[in-house]
Amino acid sequence: MIWVSGVLVSSGEGGVYGERILHGYRIWDPYRSKLAALFYAGQGIELEPCHRVLYLGAANGTTVSHVSDYVDTVYAVEFAPKPMQDLLMVAGRRRNIVPIMADASRTEFYAPLVERIDLLYQDVAHPDQAGIALKNAVFLKDGGSMIVMLKTRSIDVRADPVEVLARTCEVFSENGILIERTCWLNPYHQDHAALICTKI
Repeated sequence: MIWVSGVLVSSGEGGVYGERILHGYRIWDPYRSKLAALFYAGQGIELEPCHRVLYLGAANGTTVSHVSDYVDTVYAVEFAPKPMQDLLMVAGRRRNIVPIMADASRTEFYAPLVERIDLLYQDVAHPDQAGIALKNAVFLKDGGSMIVMLKTRSIDVRADPVEVLARTCEVFSENGILIERTCWLNPYHQDHAALICTKI
Protein backbone atom coordinates (compact mmCIF):
# COMPACT_ATOMS: atom_id res chain seq x y z
CA MET A 1 0.00 0.00 0.00
CA ILE A 2 1.12 3.57 -0.64
CA TRP A 3 1.46 5.94 2.30
CA VAL A 4 2.56 9.56 1.97
CA SER A 5 3.42 11.32 5.23
CA GLY A 6 1.27 8.84 7.15
CA VAL A 7 -1.71 9.26 4.80
CA LEU A 8 -3.10 6.33 2.79
CA VAL A 9 -3.30 7.15 -0.92
CA SER A 10 -3.75 5.52 -4.31
CA SER A 11 -2.22 6.41 -7.64
CA GLY A 12 -5.12 6.59 -10.10
CA GLU A 13 -6.81 9.52 -11.78
CA GLY A 14 -8.46 11.85 -9.26
CA GLY A 15 -11.78 13.64 -9.23
CA VAL A 16 -13.91 10.54 -8.64
CA TYR A 17 -15.84 11.83 -5.62
CA GLY A 18 -14.16 15.11 -4.73
CA GLU A 19 -11.27 13.41 -2.96
CA ARG A 20 -8.23 15.50 -2.07
CA ILE A 21 -4.90 15.07 -3.84
CA LEU A 22 -1.57 14.80 -2.03
CA HIS A 23 1.66 14.97 -4.04
CA GLY A 24 -0.20 13.66 -7.09
CA TYR A 25 -1.90 10.81 -5.22
CA ARG A 26 -5.57 10.38 -4.30
CA ILE A 27 -6.19 10.50 -0.54
CA TRP A 28 -8.11 7.43 0.63
CA ASP A 29 -10.29 8.71 3.47
CA PRO A 30 -10.97 6.20 6.29
CA TYR A 31 -14.18 8.03 7.20
CA ARG A 32 -15.51 7.47 3.68
CA SER A 33 -14.19 3.93 3.22
CA LYS A 34 -14.27 1.01 5.65
CA LEU A 35 -11.42 -0.66 3.79
CA ALA A 36 -9.28 2.43 4.30
CA ALA A 37 -10.21 2.36 8.00
CA LEU A 38 -8.99 -1.24 8.14
CA PHE A 39 -5.63 -0.21 6.69
CA TYR A 40 -5.35 2.61 9.23
CA ALA A 41 -5.93 -0.02 11.94
CA GLY A 42 -2.93 -1.91 10.54
CA GLN A 43 -5.03 -4.97 9.67
CA GLY A 44 -5.57 -4.70 5.91
CA ILE A 45 -4.49 -7.18 3.24
CA GLU A 46 -1.89 -5.86 0.84
CA LEU A 47 -3.45 -5.26 -2.57
CA GLU A 48 -1.25 -6.53 -5.41
CA PRO A 49 -1.17 -5.55 -9.13
CA CYS A 50 -1.98 -9.17 -10.09
CA HIS A 51 -5.05 -9.45 -7.87
CA ARG A 52 -8.60 -9.99 -9.11
CA VAL A 53 -11.19 -8.76 -6.62
CA LEU A 54 -14.91 -9.47 -6.29
CA TYR A 55 -16.44 -6.49 -4.51
CA LEU A 56 -19.95 -7.00 -3.11
CA GLY A 57 -21.87 -3.85 -2.23
CA ALA A 58 -19.99 -1.54 -4.56
CA ALA A 59 -22.42 1.36 -3.98
CA ASN A 60 -21.28 4.56 -5.72
CA GLY A 61 -17.81 3.23 -6.43
CA THR A 62 -15.87 5.31 -3.91
CA THR A 63 -13.83 2.46 -2.43
CA VAL A 64 -13.99 0.47 -5.67
CA SER A 65 -12.11 3.27 -7.43
CA HIS A 66 -9.26 3.12 -4.92
CA VAL A 67 -9.08 -0.67 -5.04
CA SER A 68 -8.92 -0.49 -8.84
CA ASP A 69 -5.85 1.77 -8.56
CA TYR A 70 -3.98 -1.13 -6.95
CA VAL A 71 -5.23 -4.34 -8.59
CA ASP A 72 -5.70 -6.00 -11.98
CA THR A 73 -9.51 -6.29 -12.05
CA VAL A 74 -12.46 -5.41 -9.80
CA TYR A 75 -15.80 -7.13 -10.34
CA ALA A 76 -18.11 -4.61 -8.67
CA VAL A 77 -21.56 -5.91 -7.71
CA GLU A 78 -24.33 -3.47 -6.79
CA PHE A 79 -28.10 -3.97 -6.70
CA ALA A 80 -29.58 -0.50 -6.14
CA PRO A 81 -30.25 1.48 -9.34
CA LYS A 82 -29.26 4.95 -8.10
CA PRO A 83 -25.74 4.12 -6.82
CA MET A 84 -25.31 1.90 -9.86
CA GLN A 85 -25.53 5.00 -12.04
CA ASP A 86 -22.59 6.54 -10.18
CA LEU A 87 -20.70 3.24 -10.32
CA LEU A 88 -21.09 3.15 -14.09
CA MET A 89 -19.59 6.64 -14.32
CA VAL A 90 -16.60 5.51 -12.23
CA ALA A 91 -16.18 2.36 -14.31
CA GLY A 92 -16.29 4.43 -17.49
CA ARG A 93 -13.09 6.17 -16.40
CA ARG A 94 -11.24 2.99 -15.47
CA ARG A 95 -10.66 -0.01 -17.70
CA ASN A 96 -10.31 -2.56 -14.92
CA ILE A 97 -13.72 -2.18 -13.20
CA VAL A 98 -16.48 -4.56 -14.31
CA PRO A 99 -19.78 -3.15 -13.00
CA ILE A 100 -22.43 -5.80 -12.35
CA MET A 101 -25.99 -4.89 -11.39
CA ALA A 102 -27.13 -7.91 -9.41
CA ASP A 103 -28.25 -9.18 -6.03
CA ALA A 104 -25.13 -10.47 -4.25
CA SER A 105 -27.15 -13.38 -2.87
CA ARG A 106 -27.97 -14.58 -6.41
CA THR A 107 -24.53 -15.58 -7.67
CA GLU A 108 -25.97 -17.55 -10.58
CA PHE A 109 -26.76 -14.28 -12.39
CA TYR A 110 -23.15 -13.12 -12.55
CA ALA A 111 -21.17 -16.37 -12.28
CA PRO A 112 -20.46 -16.40 -16.06
CA LEU A 113 -18.79 -12.96 -15.77
CA VAL A 114 -16.45 -13.59 -12.85
CA GLU A 115 -13.06 -15.29 -13.12
CA ARG A 116 -11.37 -16.96 -10.19
CA ILE A 117 -10.54 -14.26 -7.67
CA ASP A 118 -7.80 -13.59 -5.14
CA LEU A 119 -9.88 -11.45 -2.80
CA LEU A 120 -13.57 -11.36 -1.93
CA TYR A 121 -14.60 -8.07 -0.32
CA GLN A 122 -18.10 -7.73 1.10
CA ASP A 123 -19.74 -4.54 2.34
CA VAL A 124 -23.45 -5.35 2.17
CA ALA A 125 -26.08 -4.22 4.69
CA HIS A 126 -28.04 -7.47 5.02
CA PRO A 127 -29.16 -9.71 7.92
CA ASP A 128 -27.47 -12.70 6.25
CA GLN A 129 -24.05 -11.26 5.55
CA ALA A 130 -22.38 -14.55 6.40
CA GLY A 131 -24.58 -16.52 4.02
CA ILE A 132 -23.96 -14.10 1.17
CA ALA A 133 -20.21 -14.23 1.73
CA LEU A 134 -20.23 -18.03 1.75
CA LYS A 135 -22.18 -18.19 -1.52
CA ASN A 136 -19.64 -15.93 -3.18
CA ALA A 137 -16.65 -17.77 -1.71
CA VAL A 138 -17.12 -20.26 -4.56
CA PHE A 139 -15.29 -17.74 -6.77
CA LEU A 140 -12.25 -17.63 -4.46
CA LYS A 141 -9.08 -19.49 -5.26
CA ASP A 142 -7.97 -21.96 -2.59
CA GLY A 143 -5.98 -19.92 -0.13
CA GLY A 144 -7.71 -16.78 -1.33
CA SER A 145 -8.62 -14.00 1.08
CA MET A 146 -11.98 -12.68 2.18
CA ILE A 147 -12.73 -9.41 3.95
CA VAL A 148 -16.22 -8.99 5.36
CA MET A 149 -17.26 -5.61 6.73
CA LEU A 150 -19.79 -6.78 9.30
CA LYS A 151 -22.57 -4.24 9.85
CA THR A 152 -23.68 -5.63 13.20
CA ARG A 153 -26.74 -3.37 13.55
CA SER A 154 -28.03 -4.47 10.15
CA ILE A 155 -27.80 -8.11 11.26
CA ASP A 156 -29.48 -7.69 14.65
CA VAL A 157 -30.16 -4.21 15.99
CA ARG A 158 -31.00 -5.55 19.47
CA ALA A 159 -27.99 -7.82 19.96
CA ASP A 160 -24.60 -6.90 21.39
CA PRO A 161 -22.30 -6.23 18.40
CA VAL A 162 -19.64 -8.44 20.02
CA GLU A 163 -22.10 -11.35 20.08
CA VAL A 164 -23.03 -10.77 16.43
CA LEU A 165 -19.35 -10.90 15.51
CA ALA A 166 -18.82 -14.12 17.49
CA ARG A 167 -21.81 -15.84 15.84
CA THR A 168 -20.58 -14.83 12.38
CA CYS A 169 -17.11 -16.21 13.10
CA GLU A 170 -18.68 -19.52 14.10
CA VAL A 171 -20.64 -19.73 10.85
CA PHE A 172 -17.52 -19.12 8.78
CA SER A 173 -15.44 -21.62 10.74
CA GLU A 174 -18.10 -24.29 10.29
CA ASN A 175 -17.99 -23.75 6.51
CA GLY A 176 -14.28 -24.03 5.77
CA ILE A 177 -13.36 -20.36 6.19
CA LEU A 178 -10.38 -19.66 8.44
CA ILE A 179 -10.72 -16.50 10.52
CA GLU A 180 -7.28 -14.92 10.50
CA ARG A 181 -8.25 -11.94 12.65
CA THR A 182 -11.05 -9.50 13.40
CA CYS A 183 -10.91 -5.76 13.87
CA TRP A 184 -13.39 -3.13 15.04
CA LEU A 185 -13.36 -0.01 12.87
CA ASN A 186 -13.75 2.58 15.62
CA PRO A 187 -13.40 5.55 15.57
CA TYR A 188 -14.08 5.70 11.85
CA HIS A 189 -17.20 3.48 11.68
CA GLN A 190 -19.24 2.61 14.77
CA ASP A 191 -20.44 -0.97 15.38
CA HIS A 192 -18.62 -2.21 12.27
CA ALA A 193 -16.18 -5.10 12.49
CA ALA A 194 -13.89 -6.41 9.78
CA LEU A 195 -13.30 -10.14 9.44
CA ILE A 196 -10.14 -11.07 7.58
CA CYS A 197 -10.39 -14.67 6.44
CA THR A 198 -8.81 -17.32 4.24
CA LYS A 199 -10.53 -20.00 2.17
CA ILE A 200 -9.07 -23.38 3.11
